[in-house]
Amino acid sequence: MTDSVTRHIENLGKGQFPAYIYDLSALAEHAHAVRSALSGPGSPEIFYAAKANPDPEILRTVAPYVDGIEVASGGELRHVLEAVPNARIAFGGPGKTDAELRDALELRVERIHVESPHELKRLARLSQPVGGADVMLRVNLAGDRAGAALAMTGPFGMDPDLIEECRPILAASPWIRLRGIHAHLASGLNAEAMLRQSEQILAWARPWLSSAGVKSSEINLGGGMAVDYAHPDRRFDWLTYGEGIAKLARPGETLRIEPGRAMAVYAGWYVTDVLDVKHAHGDAFAVLRGGTMQIRTPVTKGHDHPFTLLPGTSEGPAAEGVPVTYVGQLCTPKDVFARHIPTDRIAVGDVVAFSMSGAYAWNISHYNFLMHPHPTFHYLPGE
Repeated sequence: MTDSVTRHIENLGKGQFPAYIYDLSALAEHAHAVRSALSGPGSPEIFYAAKANPDPEILRTVAPYVDGIEVASGGELRHVLEAVPNARIAFGGPGKTDAELRDALELRVERIHVESPHELKRLARLSQPVGGADVMLRVNLAGDRAGAALAMTGPFGMDPDLIEECRPILAASPWIRLRGIHAHLASGLNAEAMLRQSEQILAWARPWLSSAGVKSSEINLGGGMAVDYAHPDRRFDWLTYGEGIAKLARPGETLRIEPGRAMAVYAGWYVTDVLDVKHAHGDAFAVLRGGTMQIRTPVTKGHDHPFTLLPGTSEGPAAEGVPVTYVGQLCTPKDVFARHIPTDRIAVGDVVAFSMSGAYAWNISHYNFLMHPHPTFHYLPGE
C-alpha cells in the first residue's frame, strides 16, 4: 500500500467500513509512466476504457495522460462527457440501440466502432448529421488465444467473411466515412503476446483497408494488457510493448490502444474490518463486513484477491497460525474473497485492505443484493 493509503486507513472510523480508497496521486504517476513508455515516434494513441472504472475522479485523473476515452454504451457516453466534457470519444460494444447510435451522432463521437453489417445498416438509416460520421469496423480474427484470460469470440465484431458485407453499405452511404479497423481479440496478455497479436491484426487490416480505399488509416489494436492478481508486483511491461509497437508502425497510419484494467487497477483498495472469526469442520473463517457484492472481482476472476492484514482492536475471537478463508456477509458460500490463506494471526476488529481494486470492482458488483450499506468512497489527492 502507498503511505497515504495506510495513513488514511488508520484514521477511518468503524462507521466508514467498508471503504473504497482511490490514490489519485498513484494513479496519475502510473498513467504518466504508461504515457512516457508510449510517447516516441510510432507510438499508439491511448484511449482509456471507461468500463474498467468510470468513477468521475478516476476519469479526470487519467484524462491528461491519454488521447481519449472508449465507451461501450449510451450511458457511459453521457457519463464520460459530463465528467470530461472535451474528451475525444470512441464508442464501441455489441448491440447498440438506435437511440445510442443517435446519441453518438448528436454528441459528435469521434469514432463509432461498428460491430456488424446490420448495425451499419441501422446507422445508415438515421438522419444524416452535419459533418457526417466516422466509423471503424470491428473484426474478429481467428487465431491462437492460448494464455488469454478472455478470448473475445462470438458476438464481438465480424469475421473476415462477414465484414465484406459492409462494403456496399458504405458505398451507398457516403456520409459514413470508413476510417479504419478495430480489433480487440483477447485480454490478459503480456507484452510479448500482445505484440504477436498486434502483428496478426496489422497483417490482416492493412491490405483490407488498402483494398477499401482508406487513406491515412487507423487501426485500433484493443486493450487486454495483463494484470496478475496472484503476483501484484508483476506488471505489464509497457516499455517493451512501446518499443515493439513503434517498430510495427508505418508512416501515414494511426495505431490506437484501449487499456482499462491495466491503467486503473493498482490505484484502488477495498478496505473493511473483521466481524467474526470462527472454525468449522477443521477450517478457519474470517467474516468481513461487506462482501463480494461490493467487490465482484474475486468471484468473477475465480482467484484469491491480494490483501494486506492490519492489526486492529482484537476485540474477540481470533485464529493463529492456520490457513484462513476470508468471506463476506452474503447468504451464499460463493461470497469468498480468498481461500486458505496462511495467516499468523487474525482477530475481530482487524482491518483487511484488498489491493488491486481500482478496476472492475465496485462498478461490476451486484451491490444491492441483500441491501447492506454501500461502501464509503475516499479520494486521496497528490501530496
